[in-house]
Amino acid sequence: MHAFEYLSVLLSIILGLGFTQLLSAFARWLELRHETRPYLPAALWAVFLLIVLVQTWWSMFGMRNQQDWSFLQFCVVLVQPTLLFLLTALVLPGPQSAERDLKEFYFRHRTWFFGLLIALLVVSISKDLILAGHLPATSNLIFHGIFFTGSAVALTSRRNSVQLMMAILALVGLLVYIAALFAELA
Repeated sequence: MHAFEYLSVLLSIILGLGFTQLLSAFARWLELRHETRPYLPAALWAVFLLIVLVQTWWSMFGMRNQQDWSFLQFCVVLVQPTLLFLLTALVLPGPQSAERDLKEFYFRHRTWFFGLLIALLVVSISKDLILAGHLPATSNLIFHGIFFTGSAVALTSRRNSVQLMMAILALVGLLVYIAALFAELA
């Protein structure tokens, strides 16, 4: 067994927990659809996170050729799925939550959600720096900068129209990002 195969088990477990968290929240929302007040930006960010979880799992396969792993390298890689899991817990109420107003839940957790999303972007860039010894390609940095800016706008605004616009732009931007940078398995 190569080092990456061993290390990828824990990464996959954490990403799987994020999937479980989101899918359980969606299932709870469906179950209580007549009692739950929906909020479109929260739903869009949840879909965004589902796609990010898949993209993260997909992109981590690109690390399979890394032969020598230090504890620091593994930790920086481990932080990314950990932050994603935390984000999944903040985007929609979980199955044990009594919350029925998705807008209220969204705004109660908005600061932490977007703070963690910004941290995720910083970790993503740091991962390349620590693993490869250099920053990501310019196109990748541009996308990170766009997502960072959008997250900062959503973090600082309480306006519904801004929240909806940032969620839509993030989802569309993510699809463009994946199409541009991850169309083929590395």
